[in-house]
Amino acid sequence: MTLGFYEFMDNWPESRKNQFSYDGKKALFDYFDELDESIEFDPVAICCDFTEYQNATEGASNYFEFEGMTFDVDGAELETRDEVEAKALKFLQDRTTVLELENGGIIIANF
Repeated sequence: MTLGFYEFMDNWPESRKNQFSYDGKKALFDYFDELDESIEFDPVAICCDFTEYQNATEGASNYFEFEGMTFDVDGAELETRDEVEAKALKFLQDRTTVLELENGGIIIANF
């Protein structure tokens, strides 16, 4: 059975409703829809495999490899939040799948 967006949302379990924002669930649906229409709908596995963050800096800071990189890029100190955010986004994109949300948040495949 192929799920459309509304079925995807309607079948999301109540116990996991706060795992992702509405924008996050939409991004996940679009991501899986582009991959292959025959992927099994398994919200528990999705919740284990993906995590939503308010921004890339928050996501990258959960991984020790990023420690210290927020203020040092090729020997130059970063001065703005935008620079830190851009570096964090690149850090994540180099290591995992990143879904960028319209609200500035991100979802990453846990690595």
